[in-house]
Amino acid sequence: MPAPHNARLTLDPTAPSAPVDPRIFGAFVEHLGRCVYTGVYEPGHPTADTDGLRTDVLDLIRELGPTMLRYPGGNFVSGYDWEDGVGPKDERPRRLDLAWRTVETNQFGLGEFIRLCRATGTEPMMALNLGTRGVAEAIALAEYCNIPGGTARSELRRAHGDAEPYGIGLWCLGNELDGPWQIGNKTAEEYGRLADQTARALKMIDPGLELVACGSSGRSMPTFGQWEATVLEHAYESVEFISAHAYYEETDGDVDSFLASAADMESFIAGAVATADAVGARLKSRKRINISFDEWNVWYMGRWHAEGVHEEPWQVAPRQLEDVYSVTDAVVAGSLLITLLRNAERVTAACLAQLVNVIAPIMTEPGGPAWRQTIFHPFAEASRYGRGRVLTVNVDSPEHDTAKHGTVALLHATAVACEDGSTSVFAVNRDTARPLTLTVDLRAGGPHGAVTCSTLADPDRHARNTMAEPDRVTPQSNKDVRVEAGRVEVTLPPLSWNTIRIAAA
Repeated sequence: MPAPHNARLTLDPTAPSAPVDPRIFGAFVEHLGRCVYTGVYEPGHPTADTDGLRTDVLDLIRELGPTMLRYPGGNFVSGYDWEDGVGPKDERPRRLDLAWRTVETNQFGLGEFIRLCRATGTEPMMALNLGTRGVAEAIALAEYCNIPGGTARSELRRAHGDAEPYGIGLWCLGNELDGPWQIGNKTAEEYGRLADQTARALKMIDPGLELVACGSSGRSMPTFGQWEATVLEHAYESVEFISAHAYYEETDGDVDSFLASAADMESFIAGAVATADAVGARLKSRKRINISFDEWNVWYMGRWHAEGVHEEPWQVAPRQLEDVYSVTDAVVAGSLLITLLRNAERVTAACLAQLVNVIAPIMTEPGGPAWRQTIFHPFAEASRYGRGRVLTVNVDSPEHDTAKHGTVALLHATAVACEDGSTSVFAVNRDTARPLTLTVDLRAGGPHGAVTCSTLADPDRHARNTMAEPDRVTPQSNKDVRVEAGRVEVTLPPLSWNTIRIAAA
């Protein structure tokens, strides 16, 4: 193996730091492919509970550690009538889902979703249909969900078997309505007015609700920046968040650019924050809008488009978007998590898209097993060990050039001062051939306890976990850890995700 590079990370616990909002570790459940049916919900499965939820999947969700689940879409929500998914199941209608050209049975709906959240200890994040519906339907849904009783819709929920209100506090005002693919897509002016009207109505029900306005559905959208500015000119005082969505894939064998995808995410966040702050300044507002990065992941979208969307439309829960992730994909996903943490001051909600089967960390087979994809592991470690305050870090790293993102550091890292007094360092080595010897300077933080490191890497960067080999790729204890005179030295293998844990003294 070639000689290692050398990099240094200096932690400064005295510098200003940002708290990590736990909702940054959210995930996403959409009625798309097999995310719901034969994913989280399969009443005939040997492990199914009385609600039809697969308990083997519930166990993996708890291990993954999402704090929040966004539902029911995604593109799906812009044509969805929430009333179809409540009440007796034998009375629920089958509908065409135009977004993904399937048939929706509505056997899993709002109540089932809330039971999924309660079973996994996650907060619900509800998306509203502002594509084909509007203010009246949003009011009706909020009343059904959150009013304890005594009104027509709250009593309807009670009649459906849920005596207690759902208490949903975070709501998305539609989904990707700048996109021409979206059912009922709108201009920024149209959407901005609708978002503001809907937000004001919802806050008449509960002023404490937190609301997410749709930002650009991608940084590459030609209206990026102007869309956010126009929407927020209308809705700045009535919402708390502007959304961001981003997906990344390796194209044309350009692995170096793929591994630097976080540079694009960093620019996306910076642009959205700058635009929001500029609008706030023009409006002379004392309020600050944060970012909800409520869709992000590796997604081989180009492959999906090339293979055709659906050969046979109008199926029930067909296999769609079932990307099988490699070690390389896991390292990129970990790098994106590092970026979200590095921007924790303004990114205070985020959702890995999606949770099961569809571009997901968890895979299932109908009637069969469930297993962890490679991207499962960086998320699980970040969620478990990334709670606390993001520290200011000084990085000294070798760099290299990429075709898409210019010059980037080979080391991508951040650190979190955890609630139990320990410190976590999350680090990616972007070099595909050479190890990287990382020195973490802890002297400014005073005494510390034991140091351990977990590493996800493989000699074959295309290695994957499958039903036949569900544990082909898992994090391993990195034995190449040395501690001396307030410094930690760890060798990071080529193309690797690493979690360094520094115990409290």
